[in-house]
This record gives sequence, structure tokens and C-alpha cells, in this order.
Amino acid sequence: MSIVAIEVEATDGAARTGLARTAQGSFPVPAFMPVGTRGSVRALSAADLDDLGPSVVLGNTYHLMLRPGADVVRDLGGLGRFMGWAGLTLTDSGGYQVFSLAPHLDEEGVTFRSTYDGSTHRLTPEDAVAVQSQLGADIQMVLDVCPGLPAPAEVVRAATDRTARWAERGRAAFLAGDEQRRDRDFEQAQFGIVQGGVDEALRSASARRTIDVGFDGYAVGGLSVGEGRADMLSALAAAVAVLPLDQPRYLMGVGDPAGLVEAVALGIDLFDCVLPTRLARHGTLLTDSGRLNLRQARHTRDPGPIDETCSCPVCARWSRGYLRHLLVVGEISAARLLTLHNVAWILRFVERTRAAIRAGRLDAWRREVLAIWG
Repeated sequence: MSIVAIEVEATDGAARTGLARTAQGSFPVPAFMPVGTRGSVRALSAADLDDLGPSVVLGNTYHLMLRPGADVVRDLGGLGRFMGWAGLTLTDSGGYQVFSLAPHLDEEGVTFRSTYDGSTHRLTPEDAVAVQSQLGADIQMVLDVCPGLPAPAEVVRAATDRTARWAERGRAAFLAGDEQRRDRDFEQAQFGIVQGGVDEALRSASARRTIDVGFDGYAVGGLSVGEGRADMLSALAAAVAVLPLDQPRYLMGVGDPAGLVEAVALGIDLFDCVLPTRLARHGTLLTDSGRLNLRQARHTRDPGPIDETCSCPVCARWSRGYLRHLLVVGEISAARLLTLHNVAWILRFVERTRAAIRAGRLDAWRREVLAIWG
């Protein structure tokens, strides 16, 4: 029986809302996972996360295995305790970061250089499992091959085939480590990853092969990496049509409002993206009226909040004029306050999306979102 399951409470077309149940607790879906790359959501503390209330925070295996080292995180209690976060955690496999470095790839695994000190490292499907078991997140991801798009058809097919072979090895390694994890008194789930570029037939076939391996949940990777929105959605739809109804479906690396609502309409449950935090650090805010560039001079004397409809503590207390001042003078607090707003806004956006599904008005909500963000 799967450690992670979806308990559907309401549907609207292919979209669904309900609870994802894990060994460590349940959380509502659809859900957005803020990215805590190095064990911290940039500019925020775990106390900030407590106030914001995300259900799951994502950590990055590539960065954590290099610094401070997976063994250090293990010895300090695992990722959640390490970062002082009592909520659920998920670690990606590190594959996306590794493949962005143009590594040496072979059937056994991948060899890459650290962006920190240039040292050489090796990562295999089995290594990815071992490292993530040390990190101790509630959910770990299998190692996949993620080609950038556009790419030649033969490159995408080779990556998809290798991802399937690595999935079998990664799952076998994960299951072999169950007893060791129980000895450390924690349970992990493992998600498989569907690849296939924008080829609908390849996406469908990859989904079937991943299901045949048998994971606790399923992710769709390798999208939003250079392809157009229409191609992304058609490829996503082909994968989702095959994935099980009773397990989580996770679209990796997508978090813009338009992409998020479109994916929810296709049946996606989980999302992660650095977009809200990265935009915030550069002075771009998410609002119900669209993006707001706080660096623009027109905000210098603006006494209003970032977003009049937002109930976050930043909008309740500080003006655009003051926040712009912090930003342009390089005050450290600007990054924290603007990030607080953006993360609060995207979490509220997902909450409103869940409400739209329950009310049977997702299509109307989708049109509203696309009119602003599309």
C-alpha cells in the first residue's frame, strides 16, 4: 500500500481538491511548496514559515549533499529538525541542477563538478536514494535525466529511456533501505518522475513505465524548461491522463499563476518553484492585478500597501513607498519583507484555487487568472 494517497473531497472537471495523506500527516491539495534550496527558503526563517503556513517545504539534494553534507544533516536530526521546521519536507534528486552543469553522463550515473569549489562528484540512482535517506525528508525523488528543451527527438527519447531504467534501480535501492530507515525511526515516501519532452506519445509511455515500477507518488519533470506554454500543457495532459487517481501528481518547477491554474485544471496536485522568492529579491511583487515592479519611481511616495486585497503582515503594516526605499538602498530587510508577501500571496492563490474547485467554478477562476497572468 502506498505511503502517500490522495483523498478527494471535490472535483471540477479533471481538477480535484482534498487531502494528501502521508505517514507523517496530511495536507490539502492542490498545494504549493516553497523552495528551501539549502535548507532555508531564501530570506525567511522557519518561524516565518510557521506564520505563512505552507504544508510542505522543498530542499535541494544537490546543494545539501555538497554543503553542509548529507551526513551532517542526518547527524543533526534530518532536514526538518536541521532547519527548525515542524512541517513536511520533500527533497528533489538533484538531477535538474546536475544536468544544468553539462555533466558527463553514462548508463551508471552522472559525474559533475561542484559549483562551490570545482571538486568532482558522482551521482547514481542508488546514490541519490542514499543521500536523500540521510537528509531524511518525508518525500524523496528518484534520479531522472532532464534534457533542456527544445532538444532533438533522439536526445529526448534517450533521456526518457534512461530515466525509466534509473527508476527501476532507484526504487530497488529505496525498498532495500526500508529497514535502515525504520531503525532510525522515520518513514519516507519516494516519487517517480515522468519525462518525455513535449512528445505526447513519449510522455504517455513514460508515465506507464514509471507506474509499472510502482512509486508512492508521481511527478512530471522536464517541463517549463524552454518550451512554449501550449506544448507544456499538451505534454502534461498526456502524462496526467495515465497517472493513478489515488496518488499525488506533482508538476516540478512550475509556480507562475497562469501555469499553476492551467495545470490544476488538468489534475495536478503539487507544485514547487523559486519564482515567488526570486522575484521578491529583485523587487517584483505578485498582486491580484499582476506583477508590480517596486523599483519604479512612481512608487516613491505611494502610501498604499503592495496589494489592497492581501491580508499578509507586510501589506497590513508597510507602504509601497517605504518598502521601495528599503529595496533601493539595499537594506537586508527588504528581501525578507518582499519574500514574505510573495510567498503569502502564492499560498493564498492556491487556497483560492482549492475554493474554486469546491464551488465548481474553476473554469471561471481560470479565466480570471489568465486575463491577468496569461
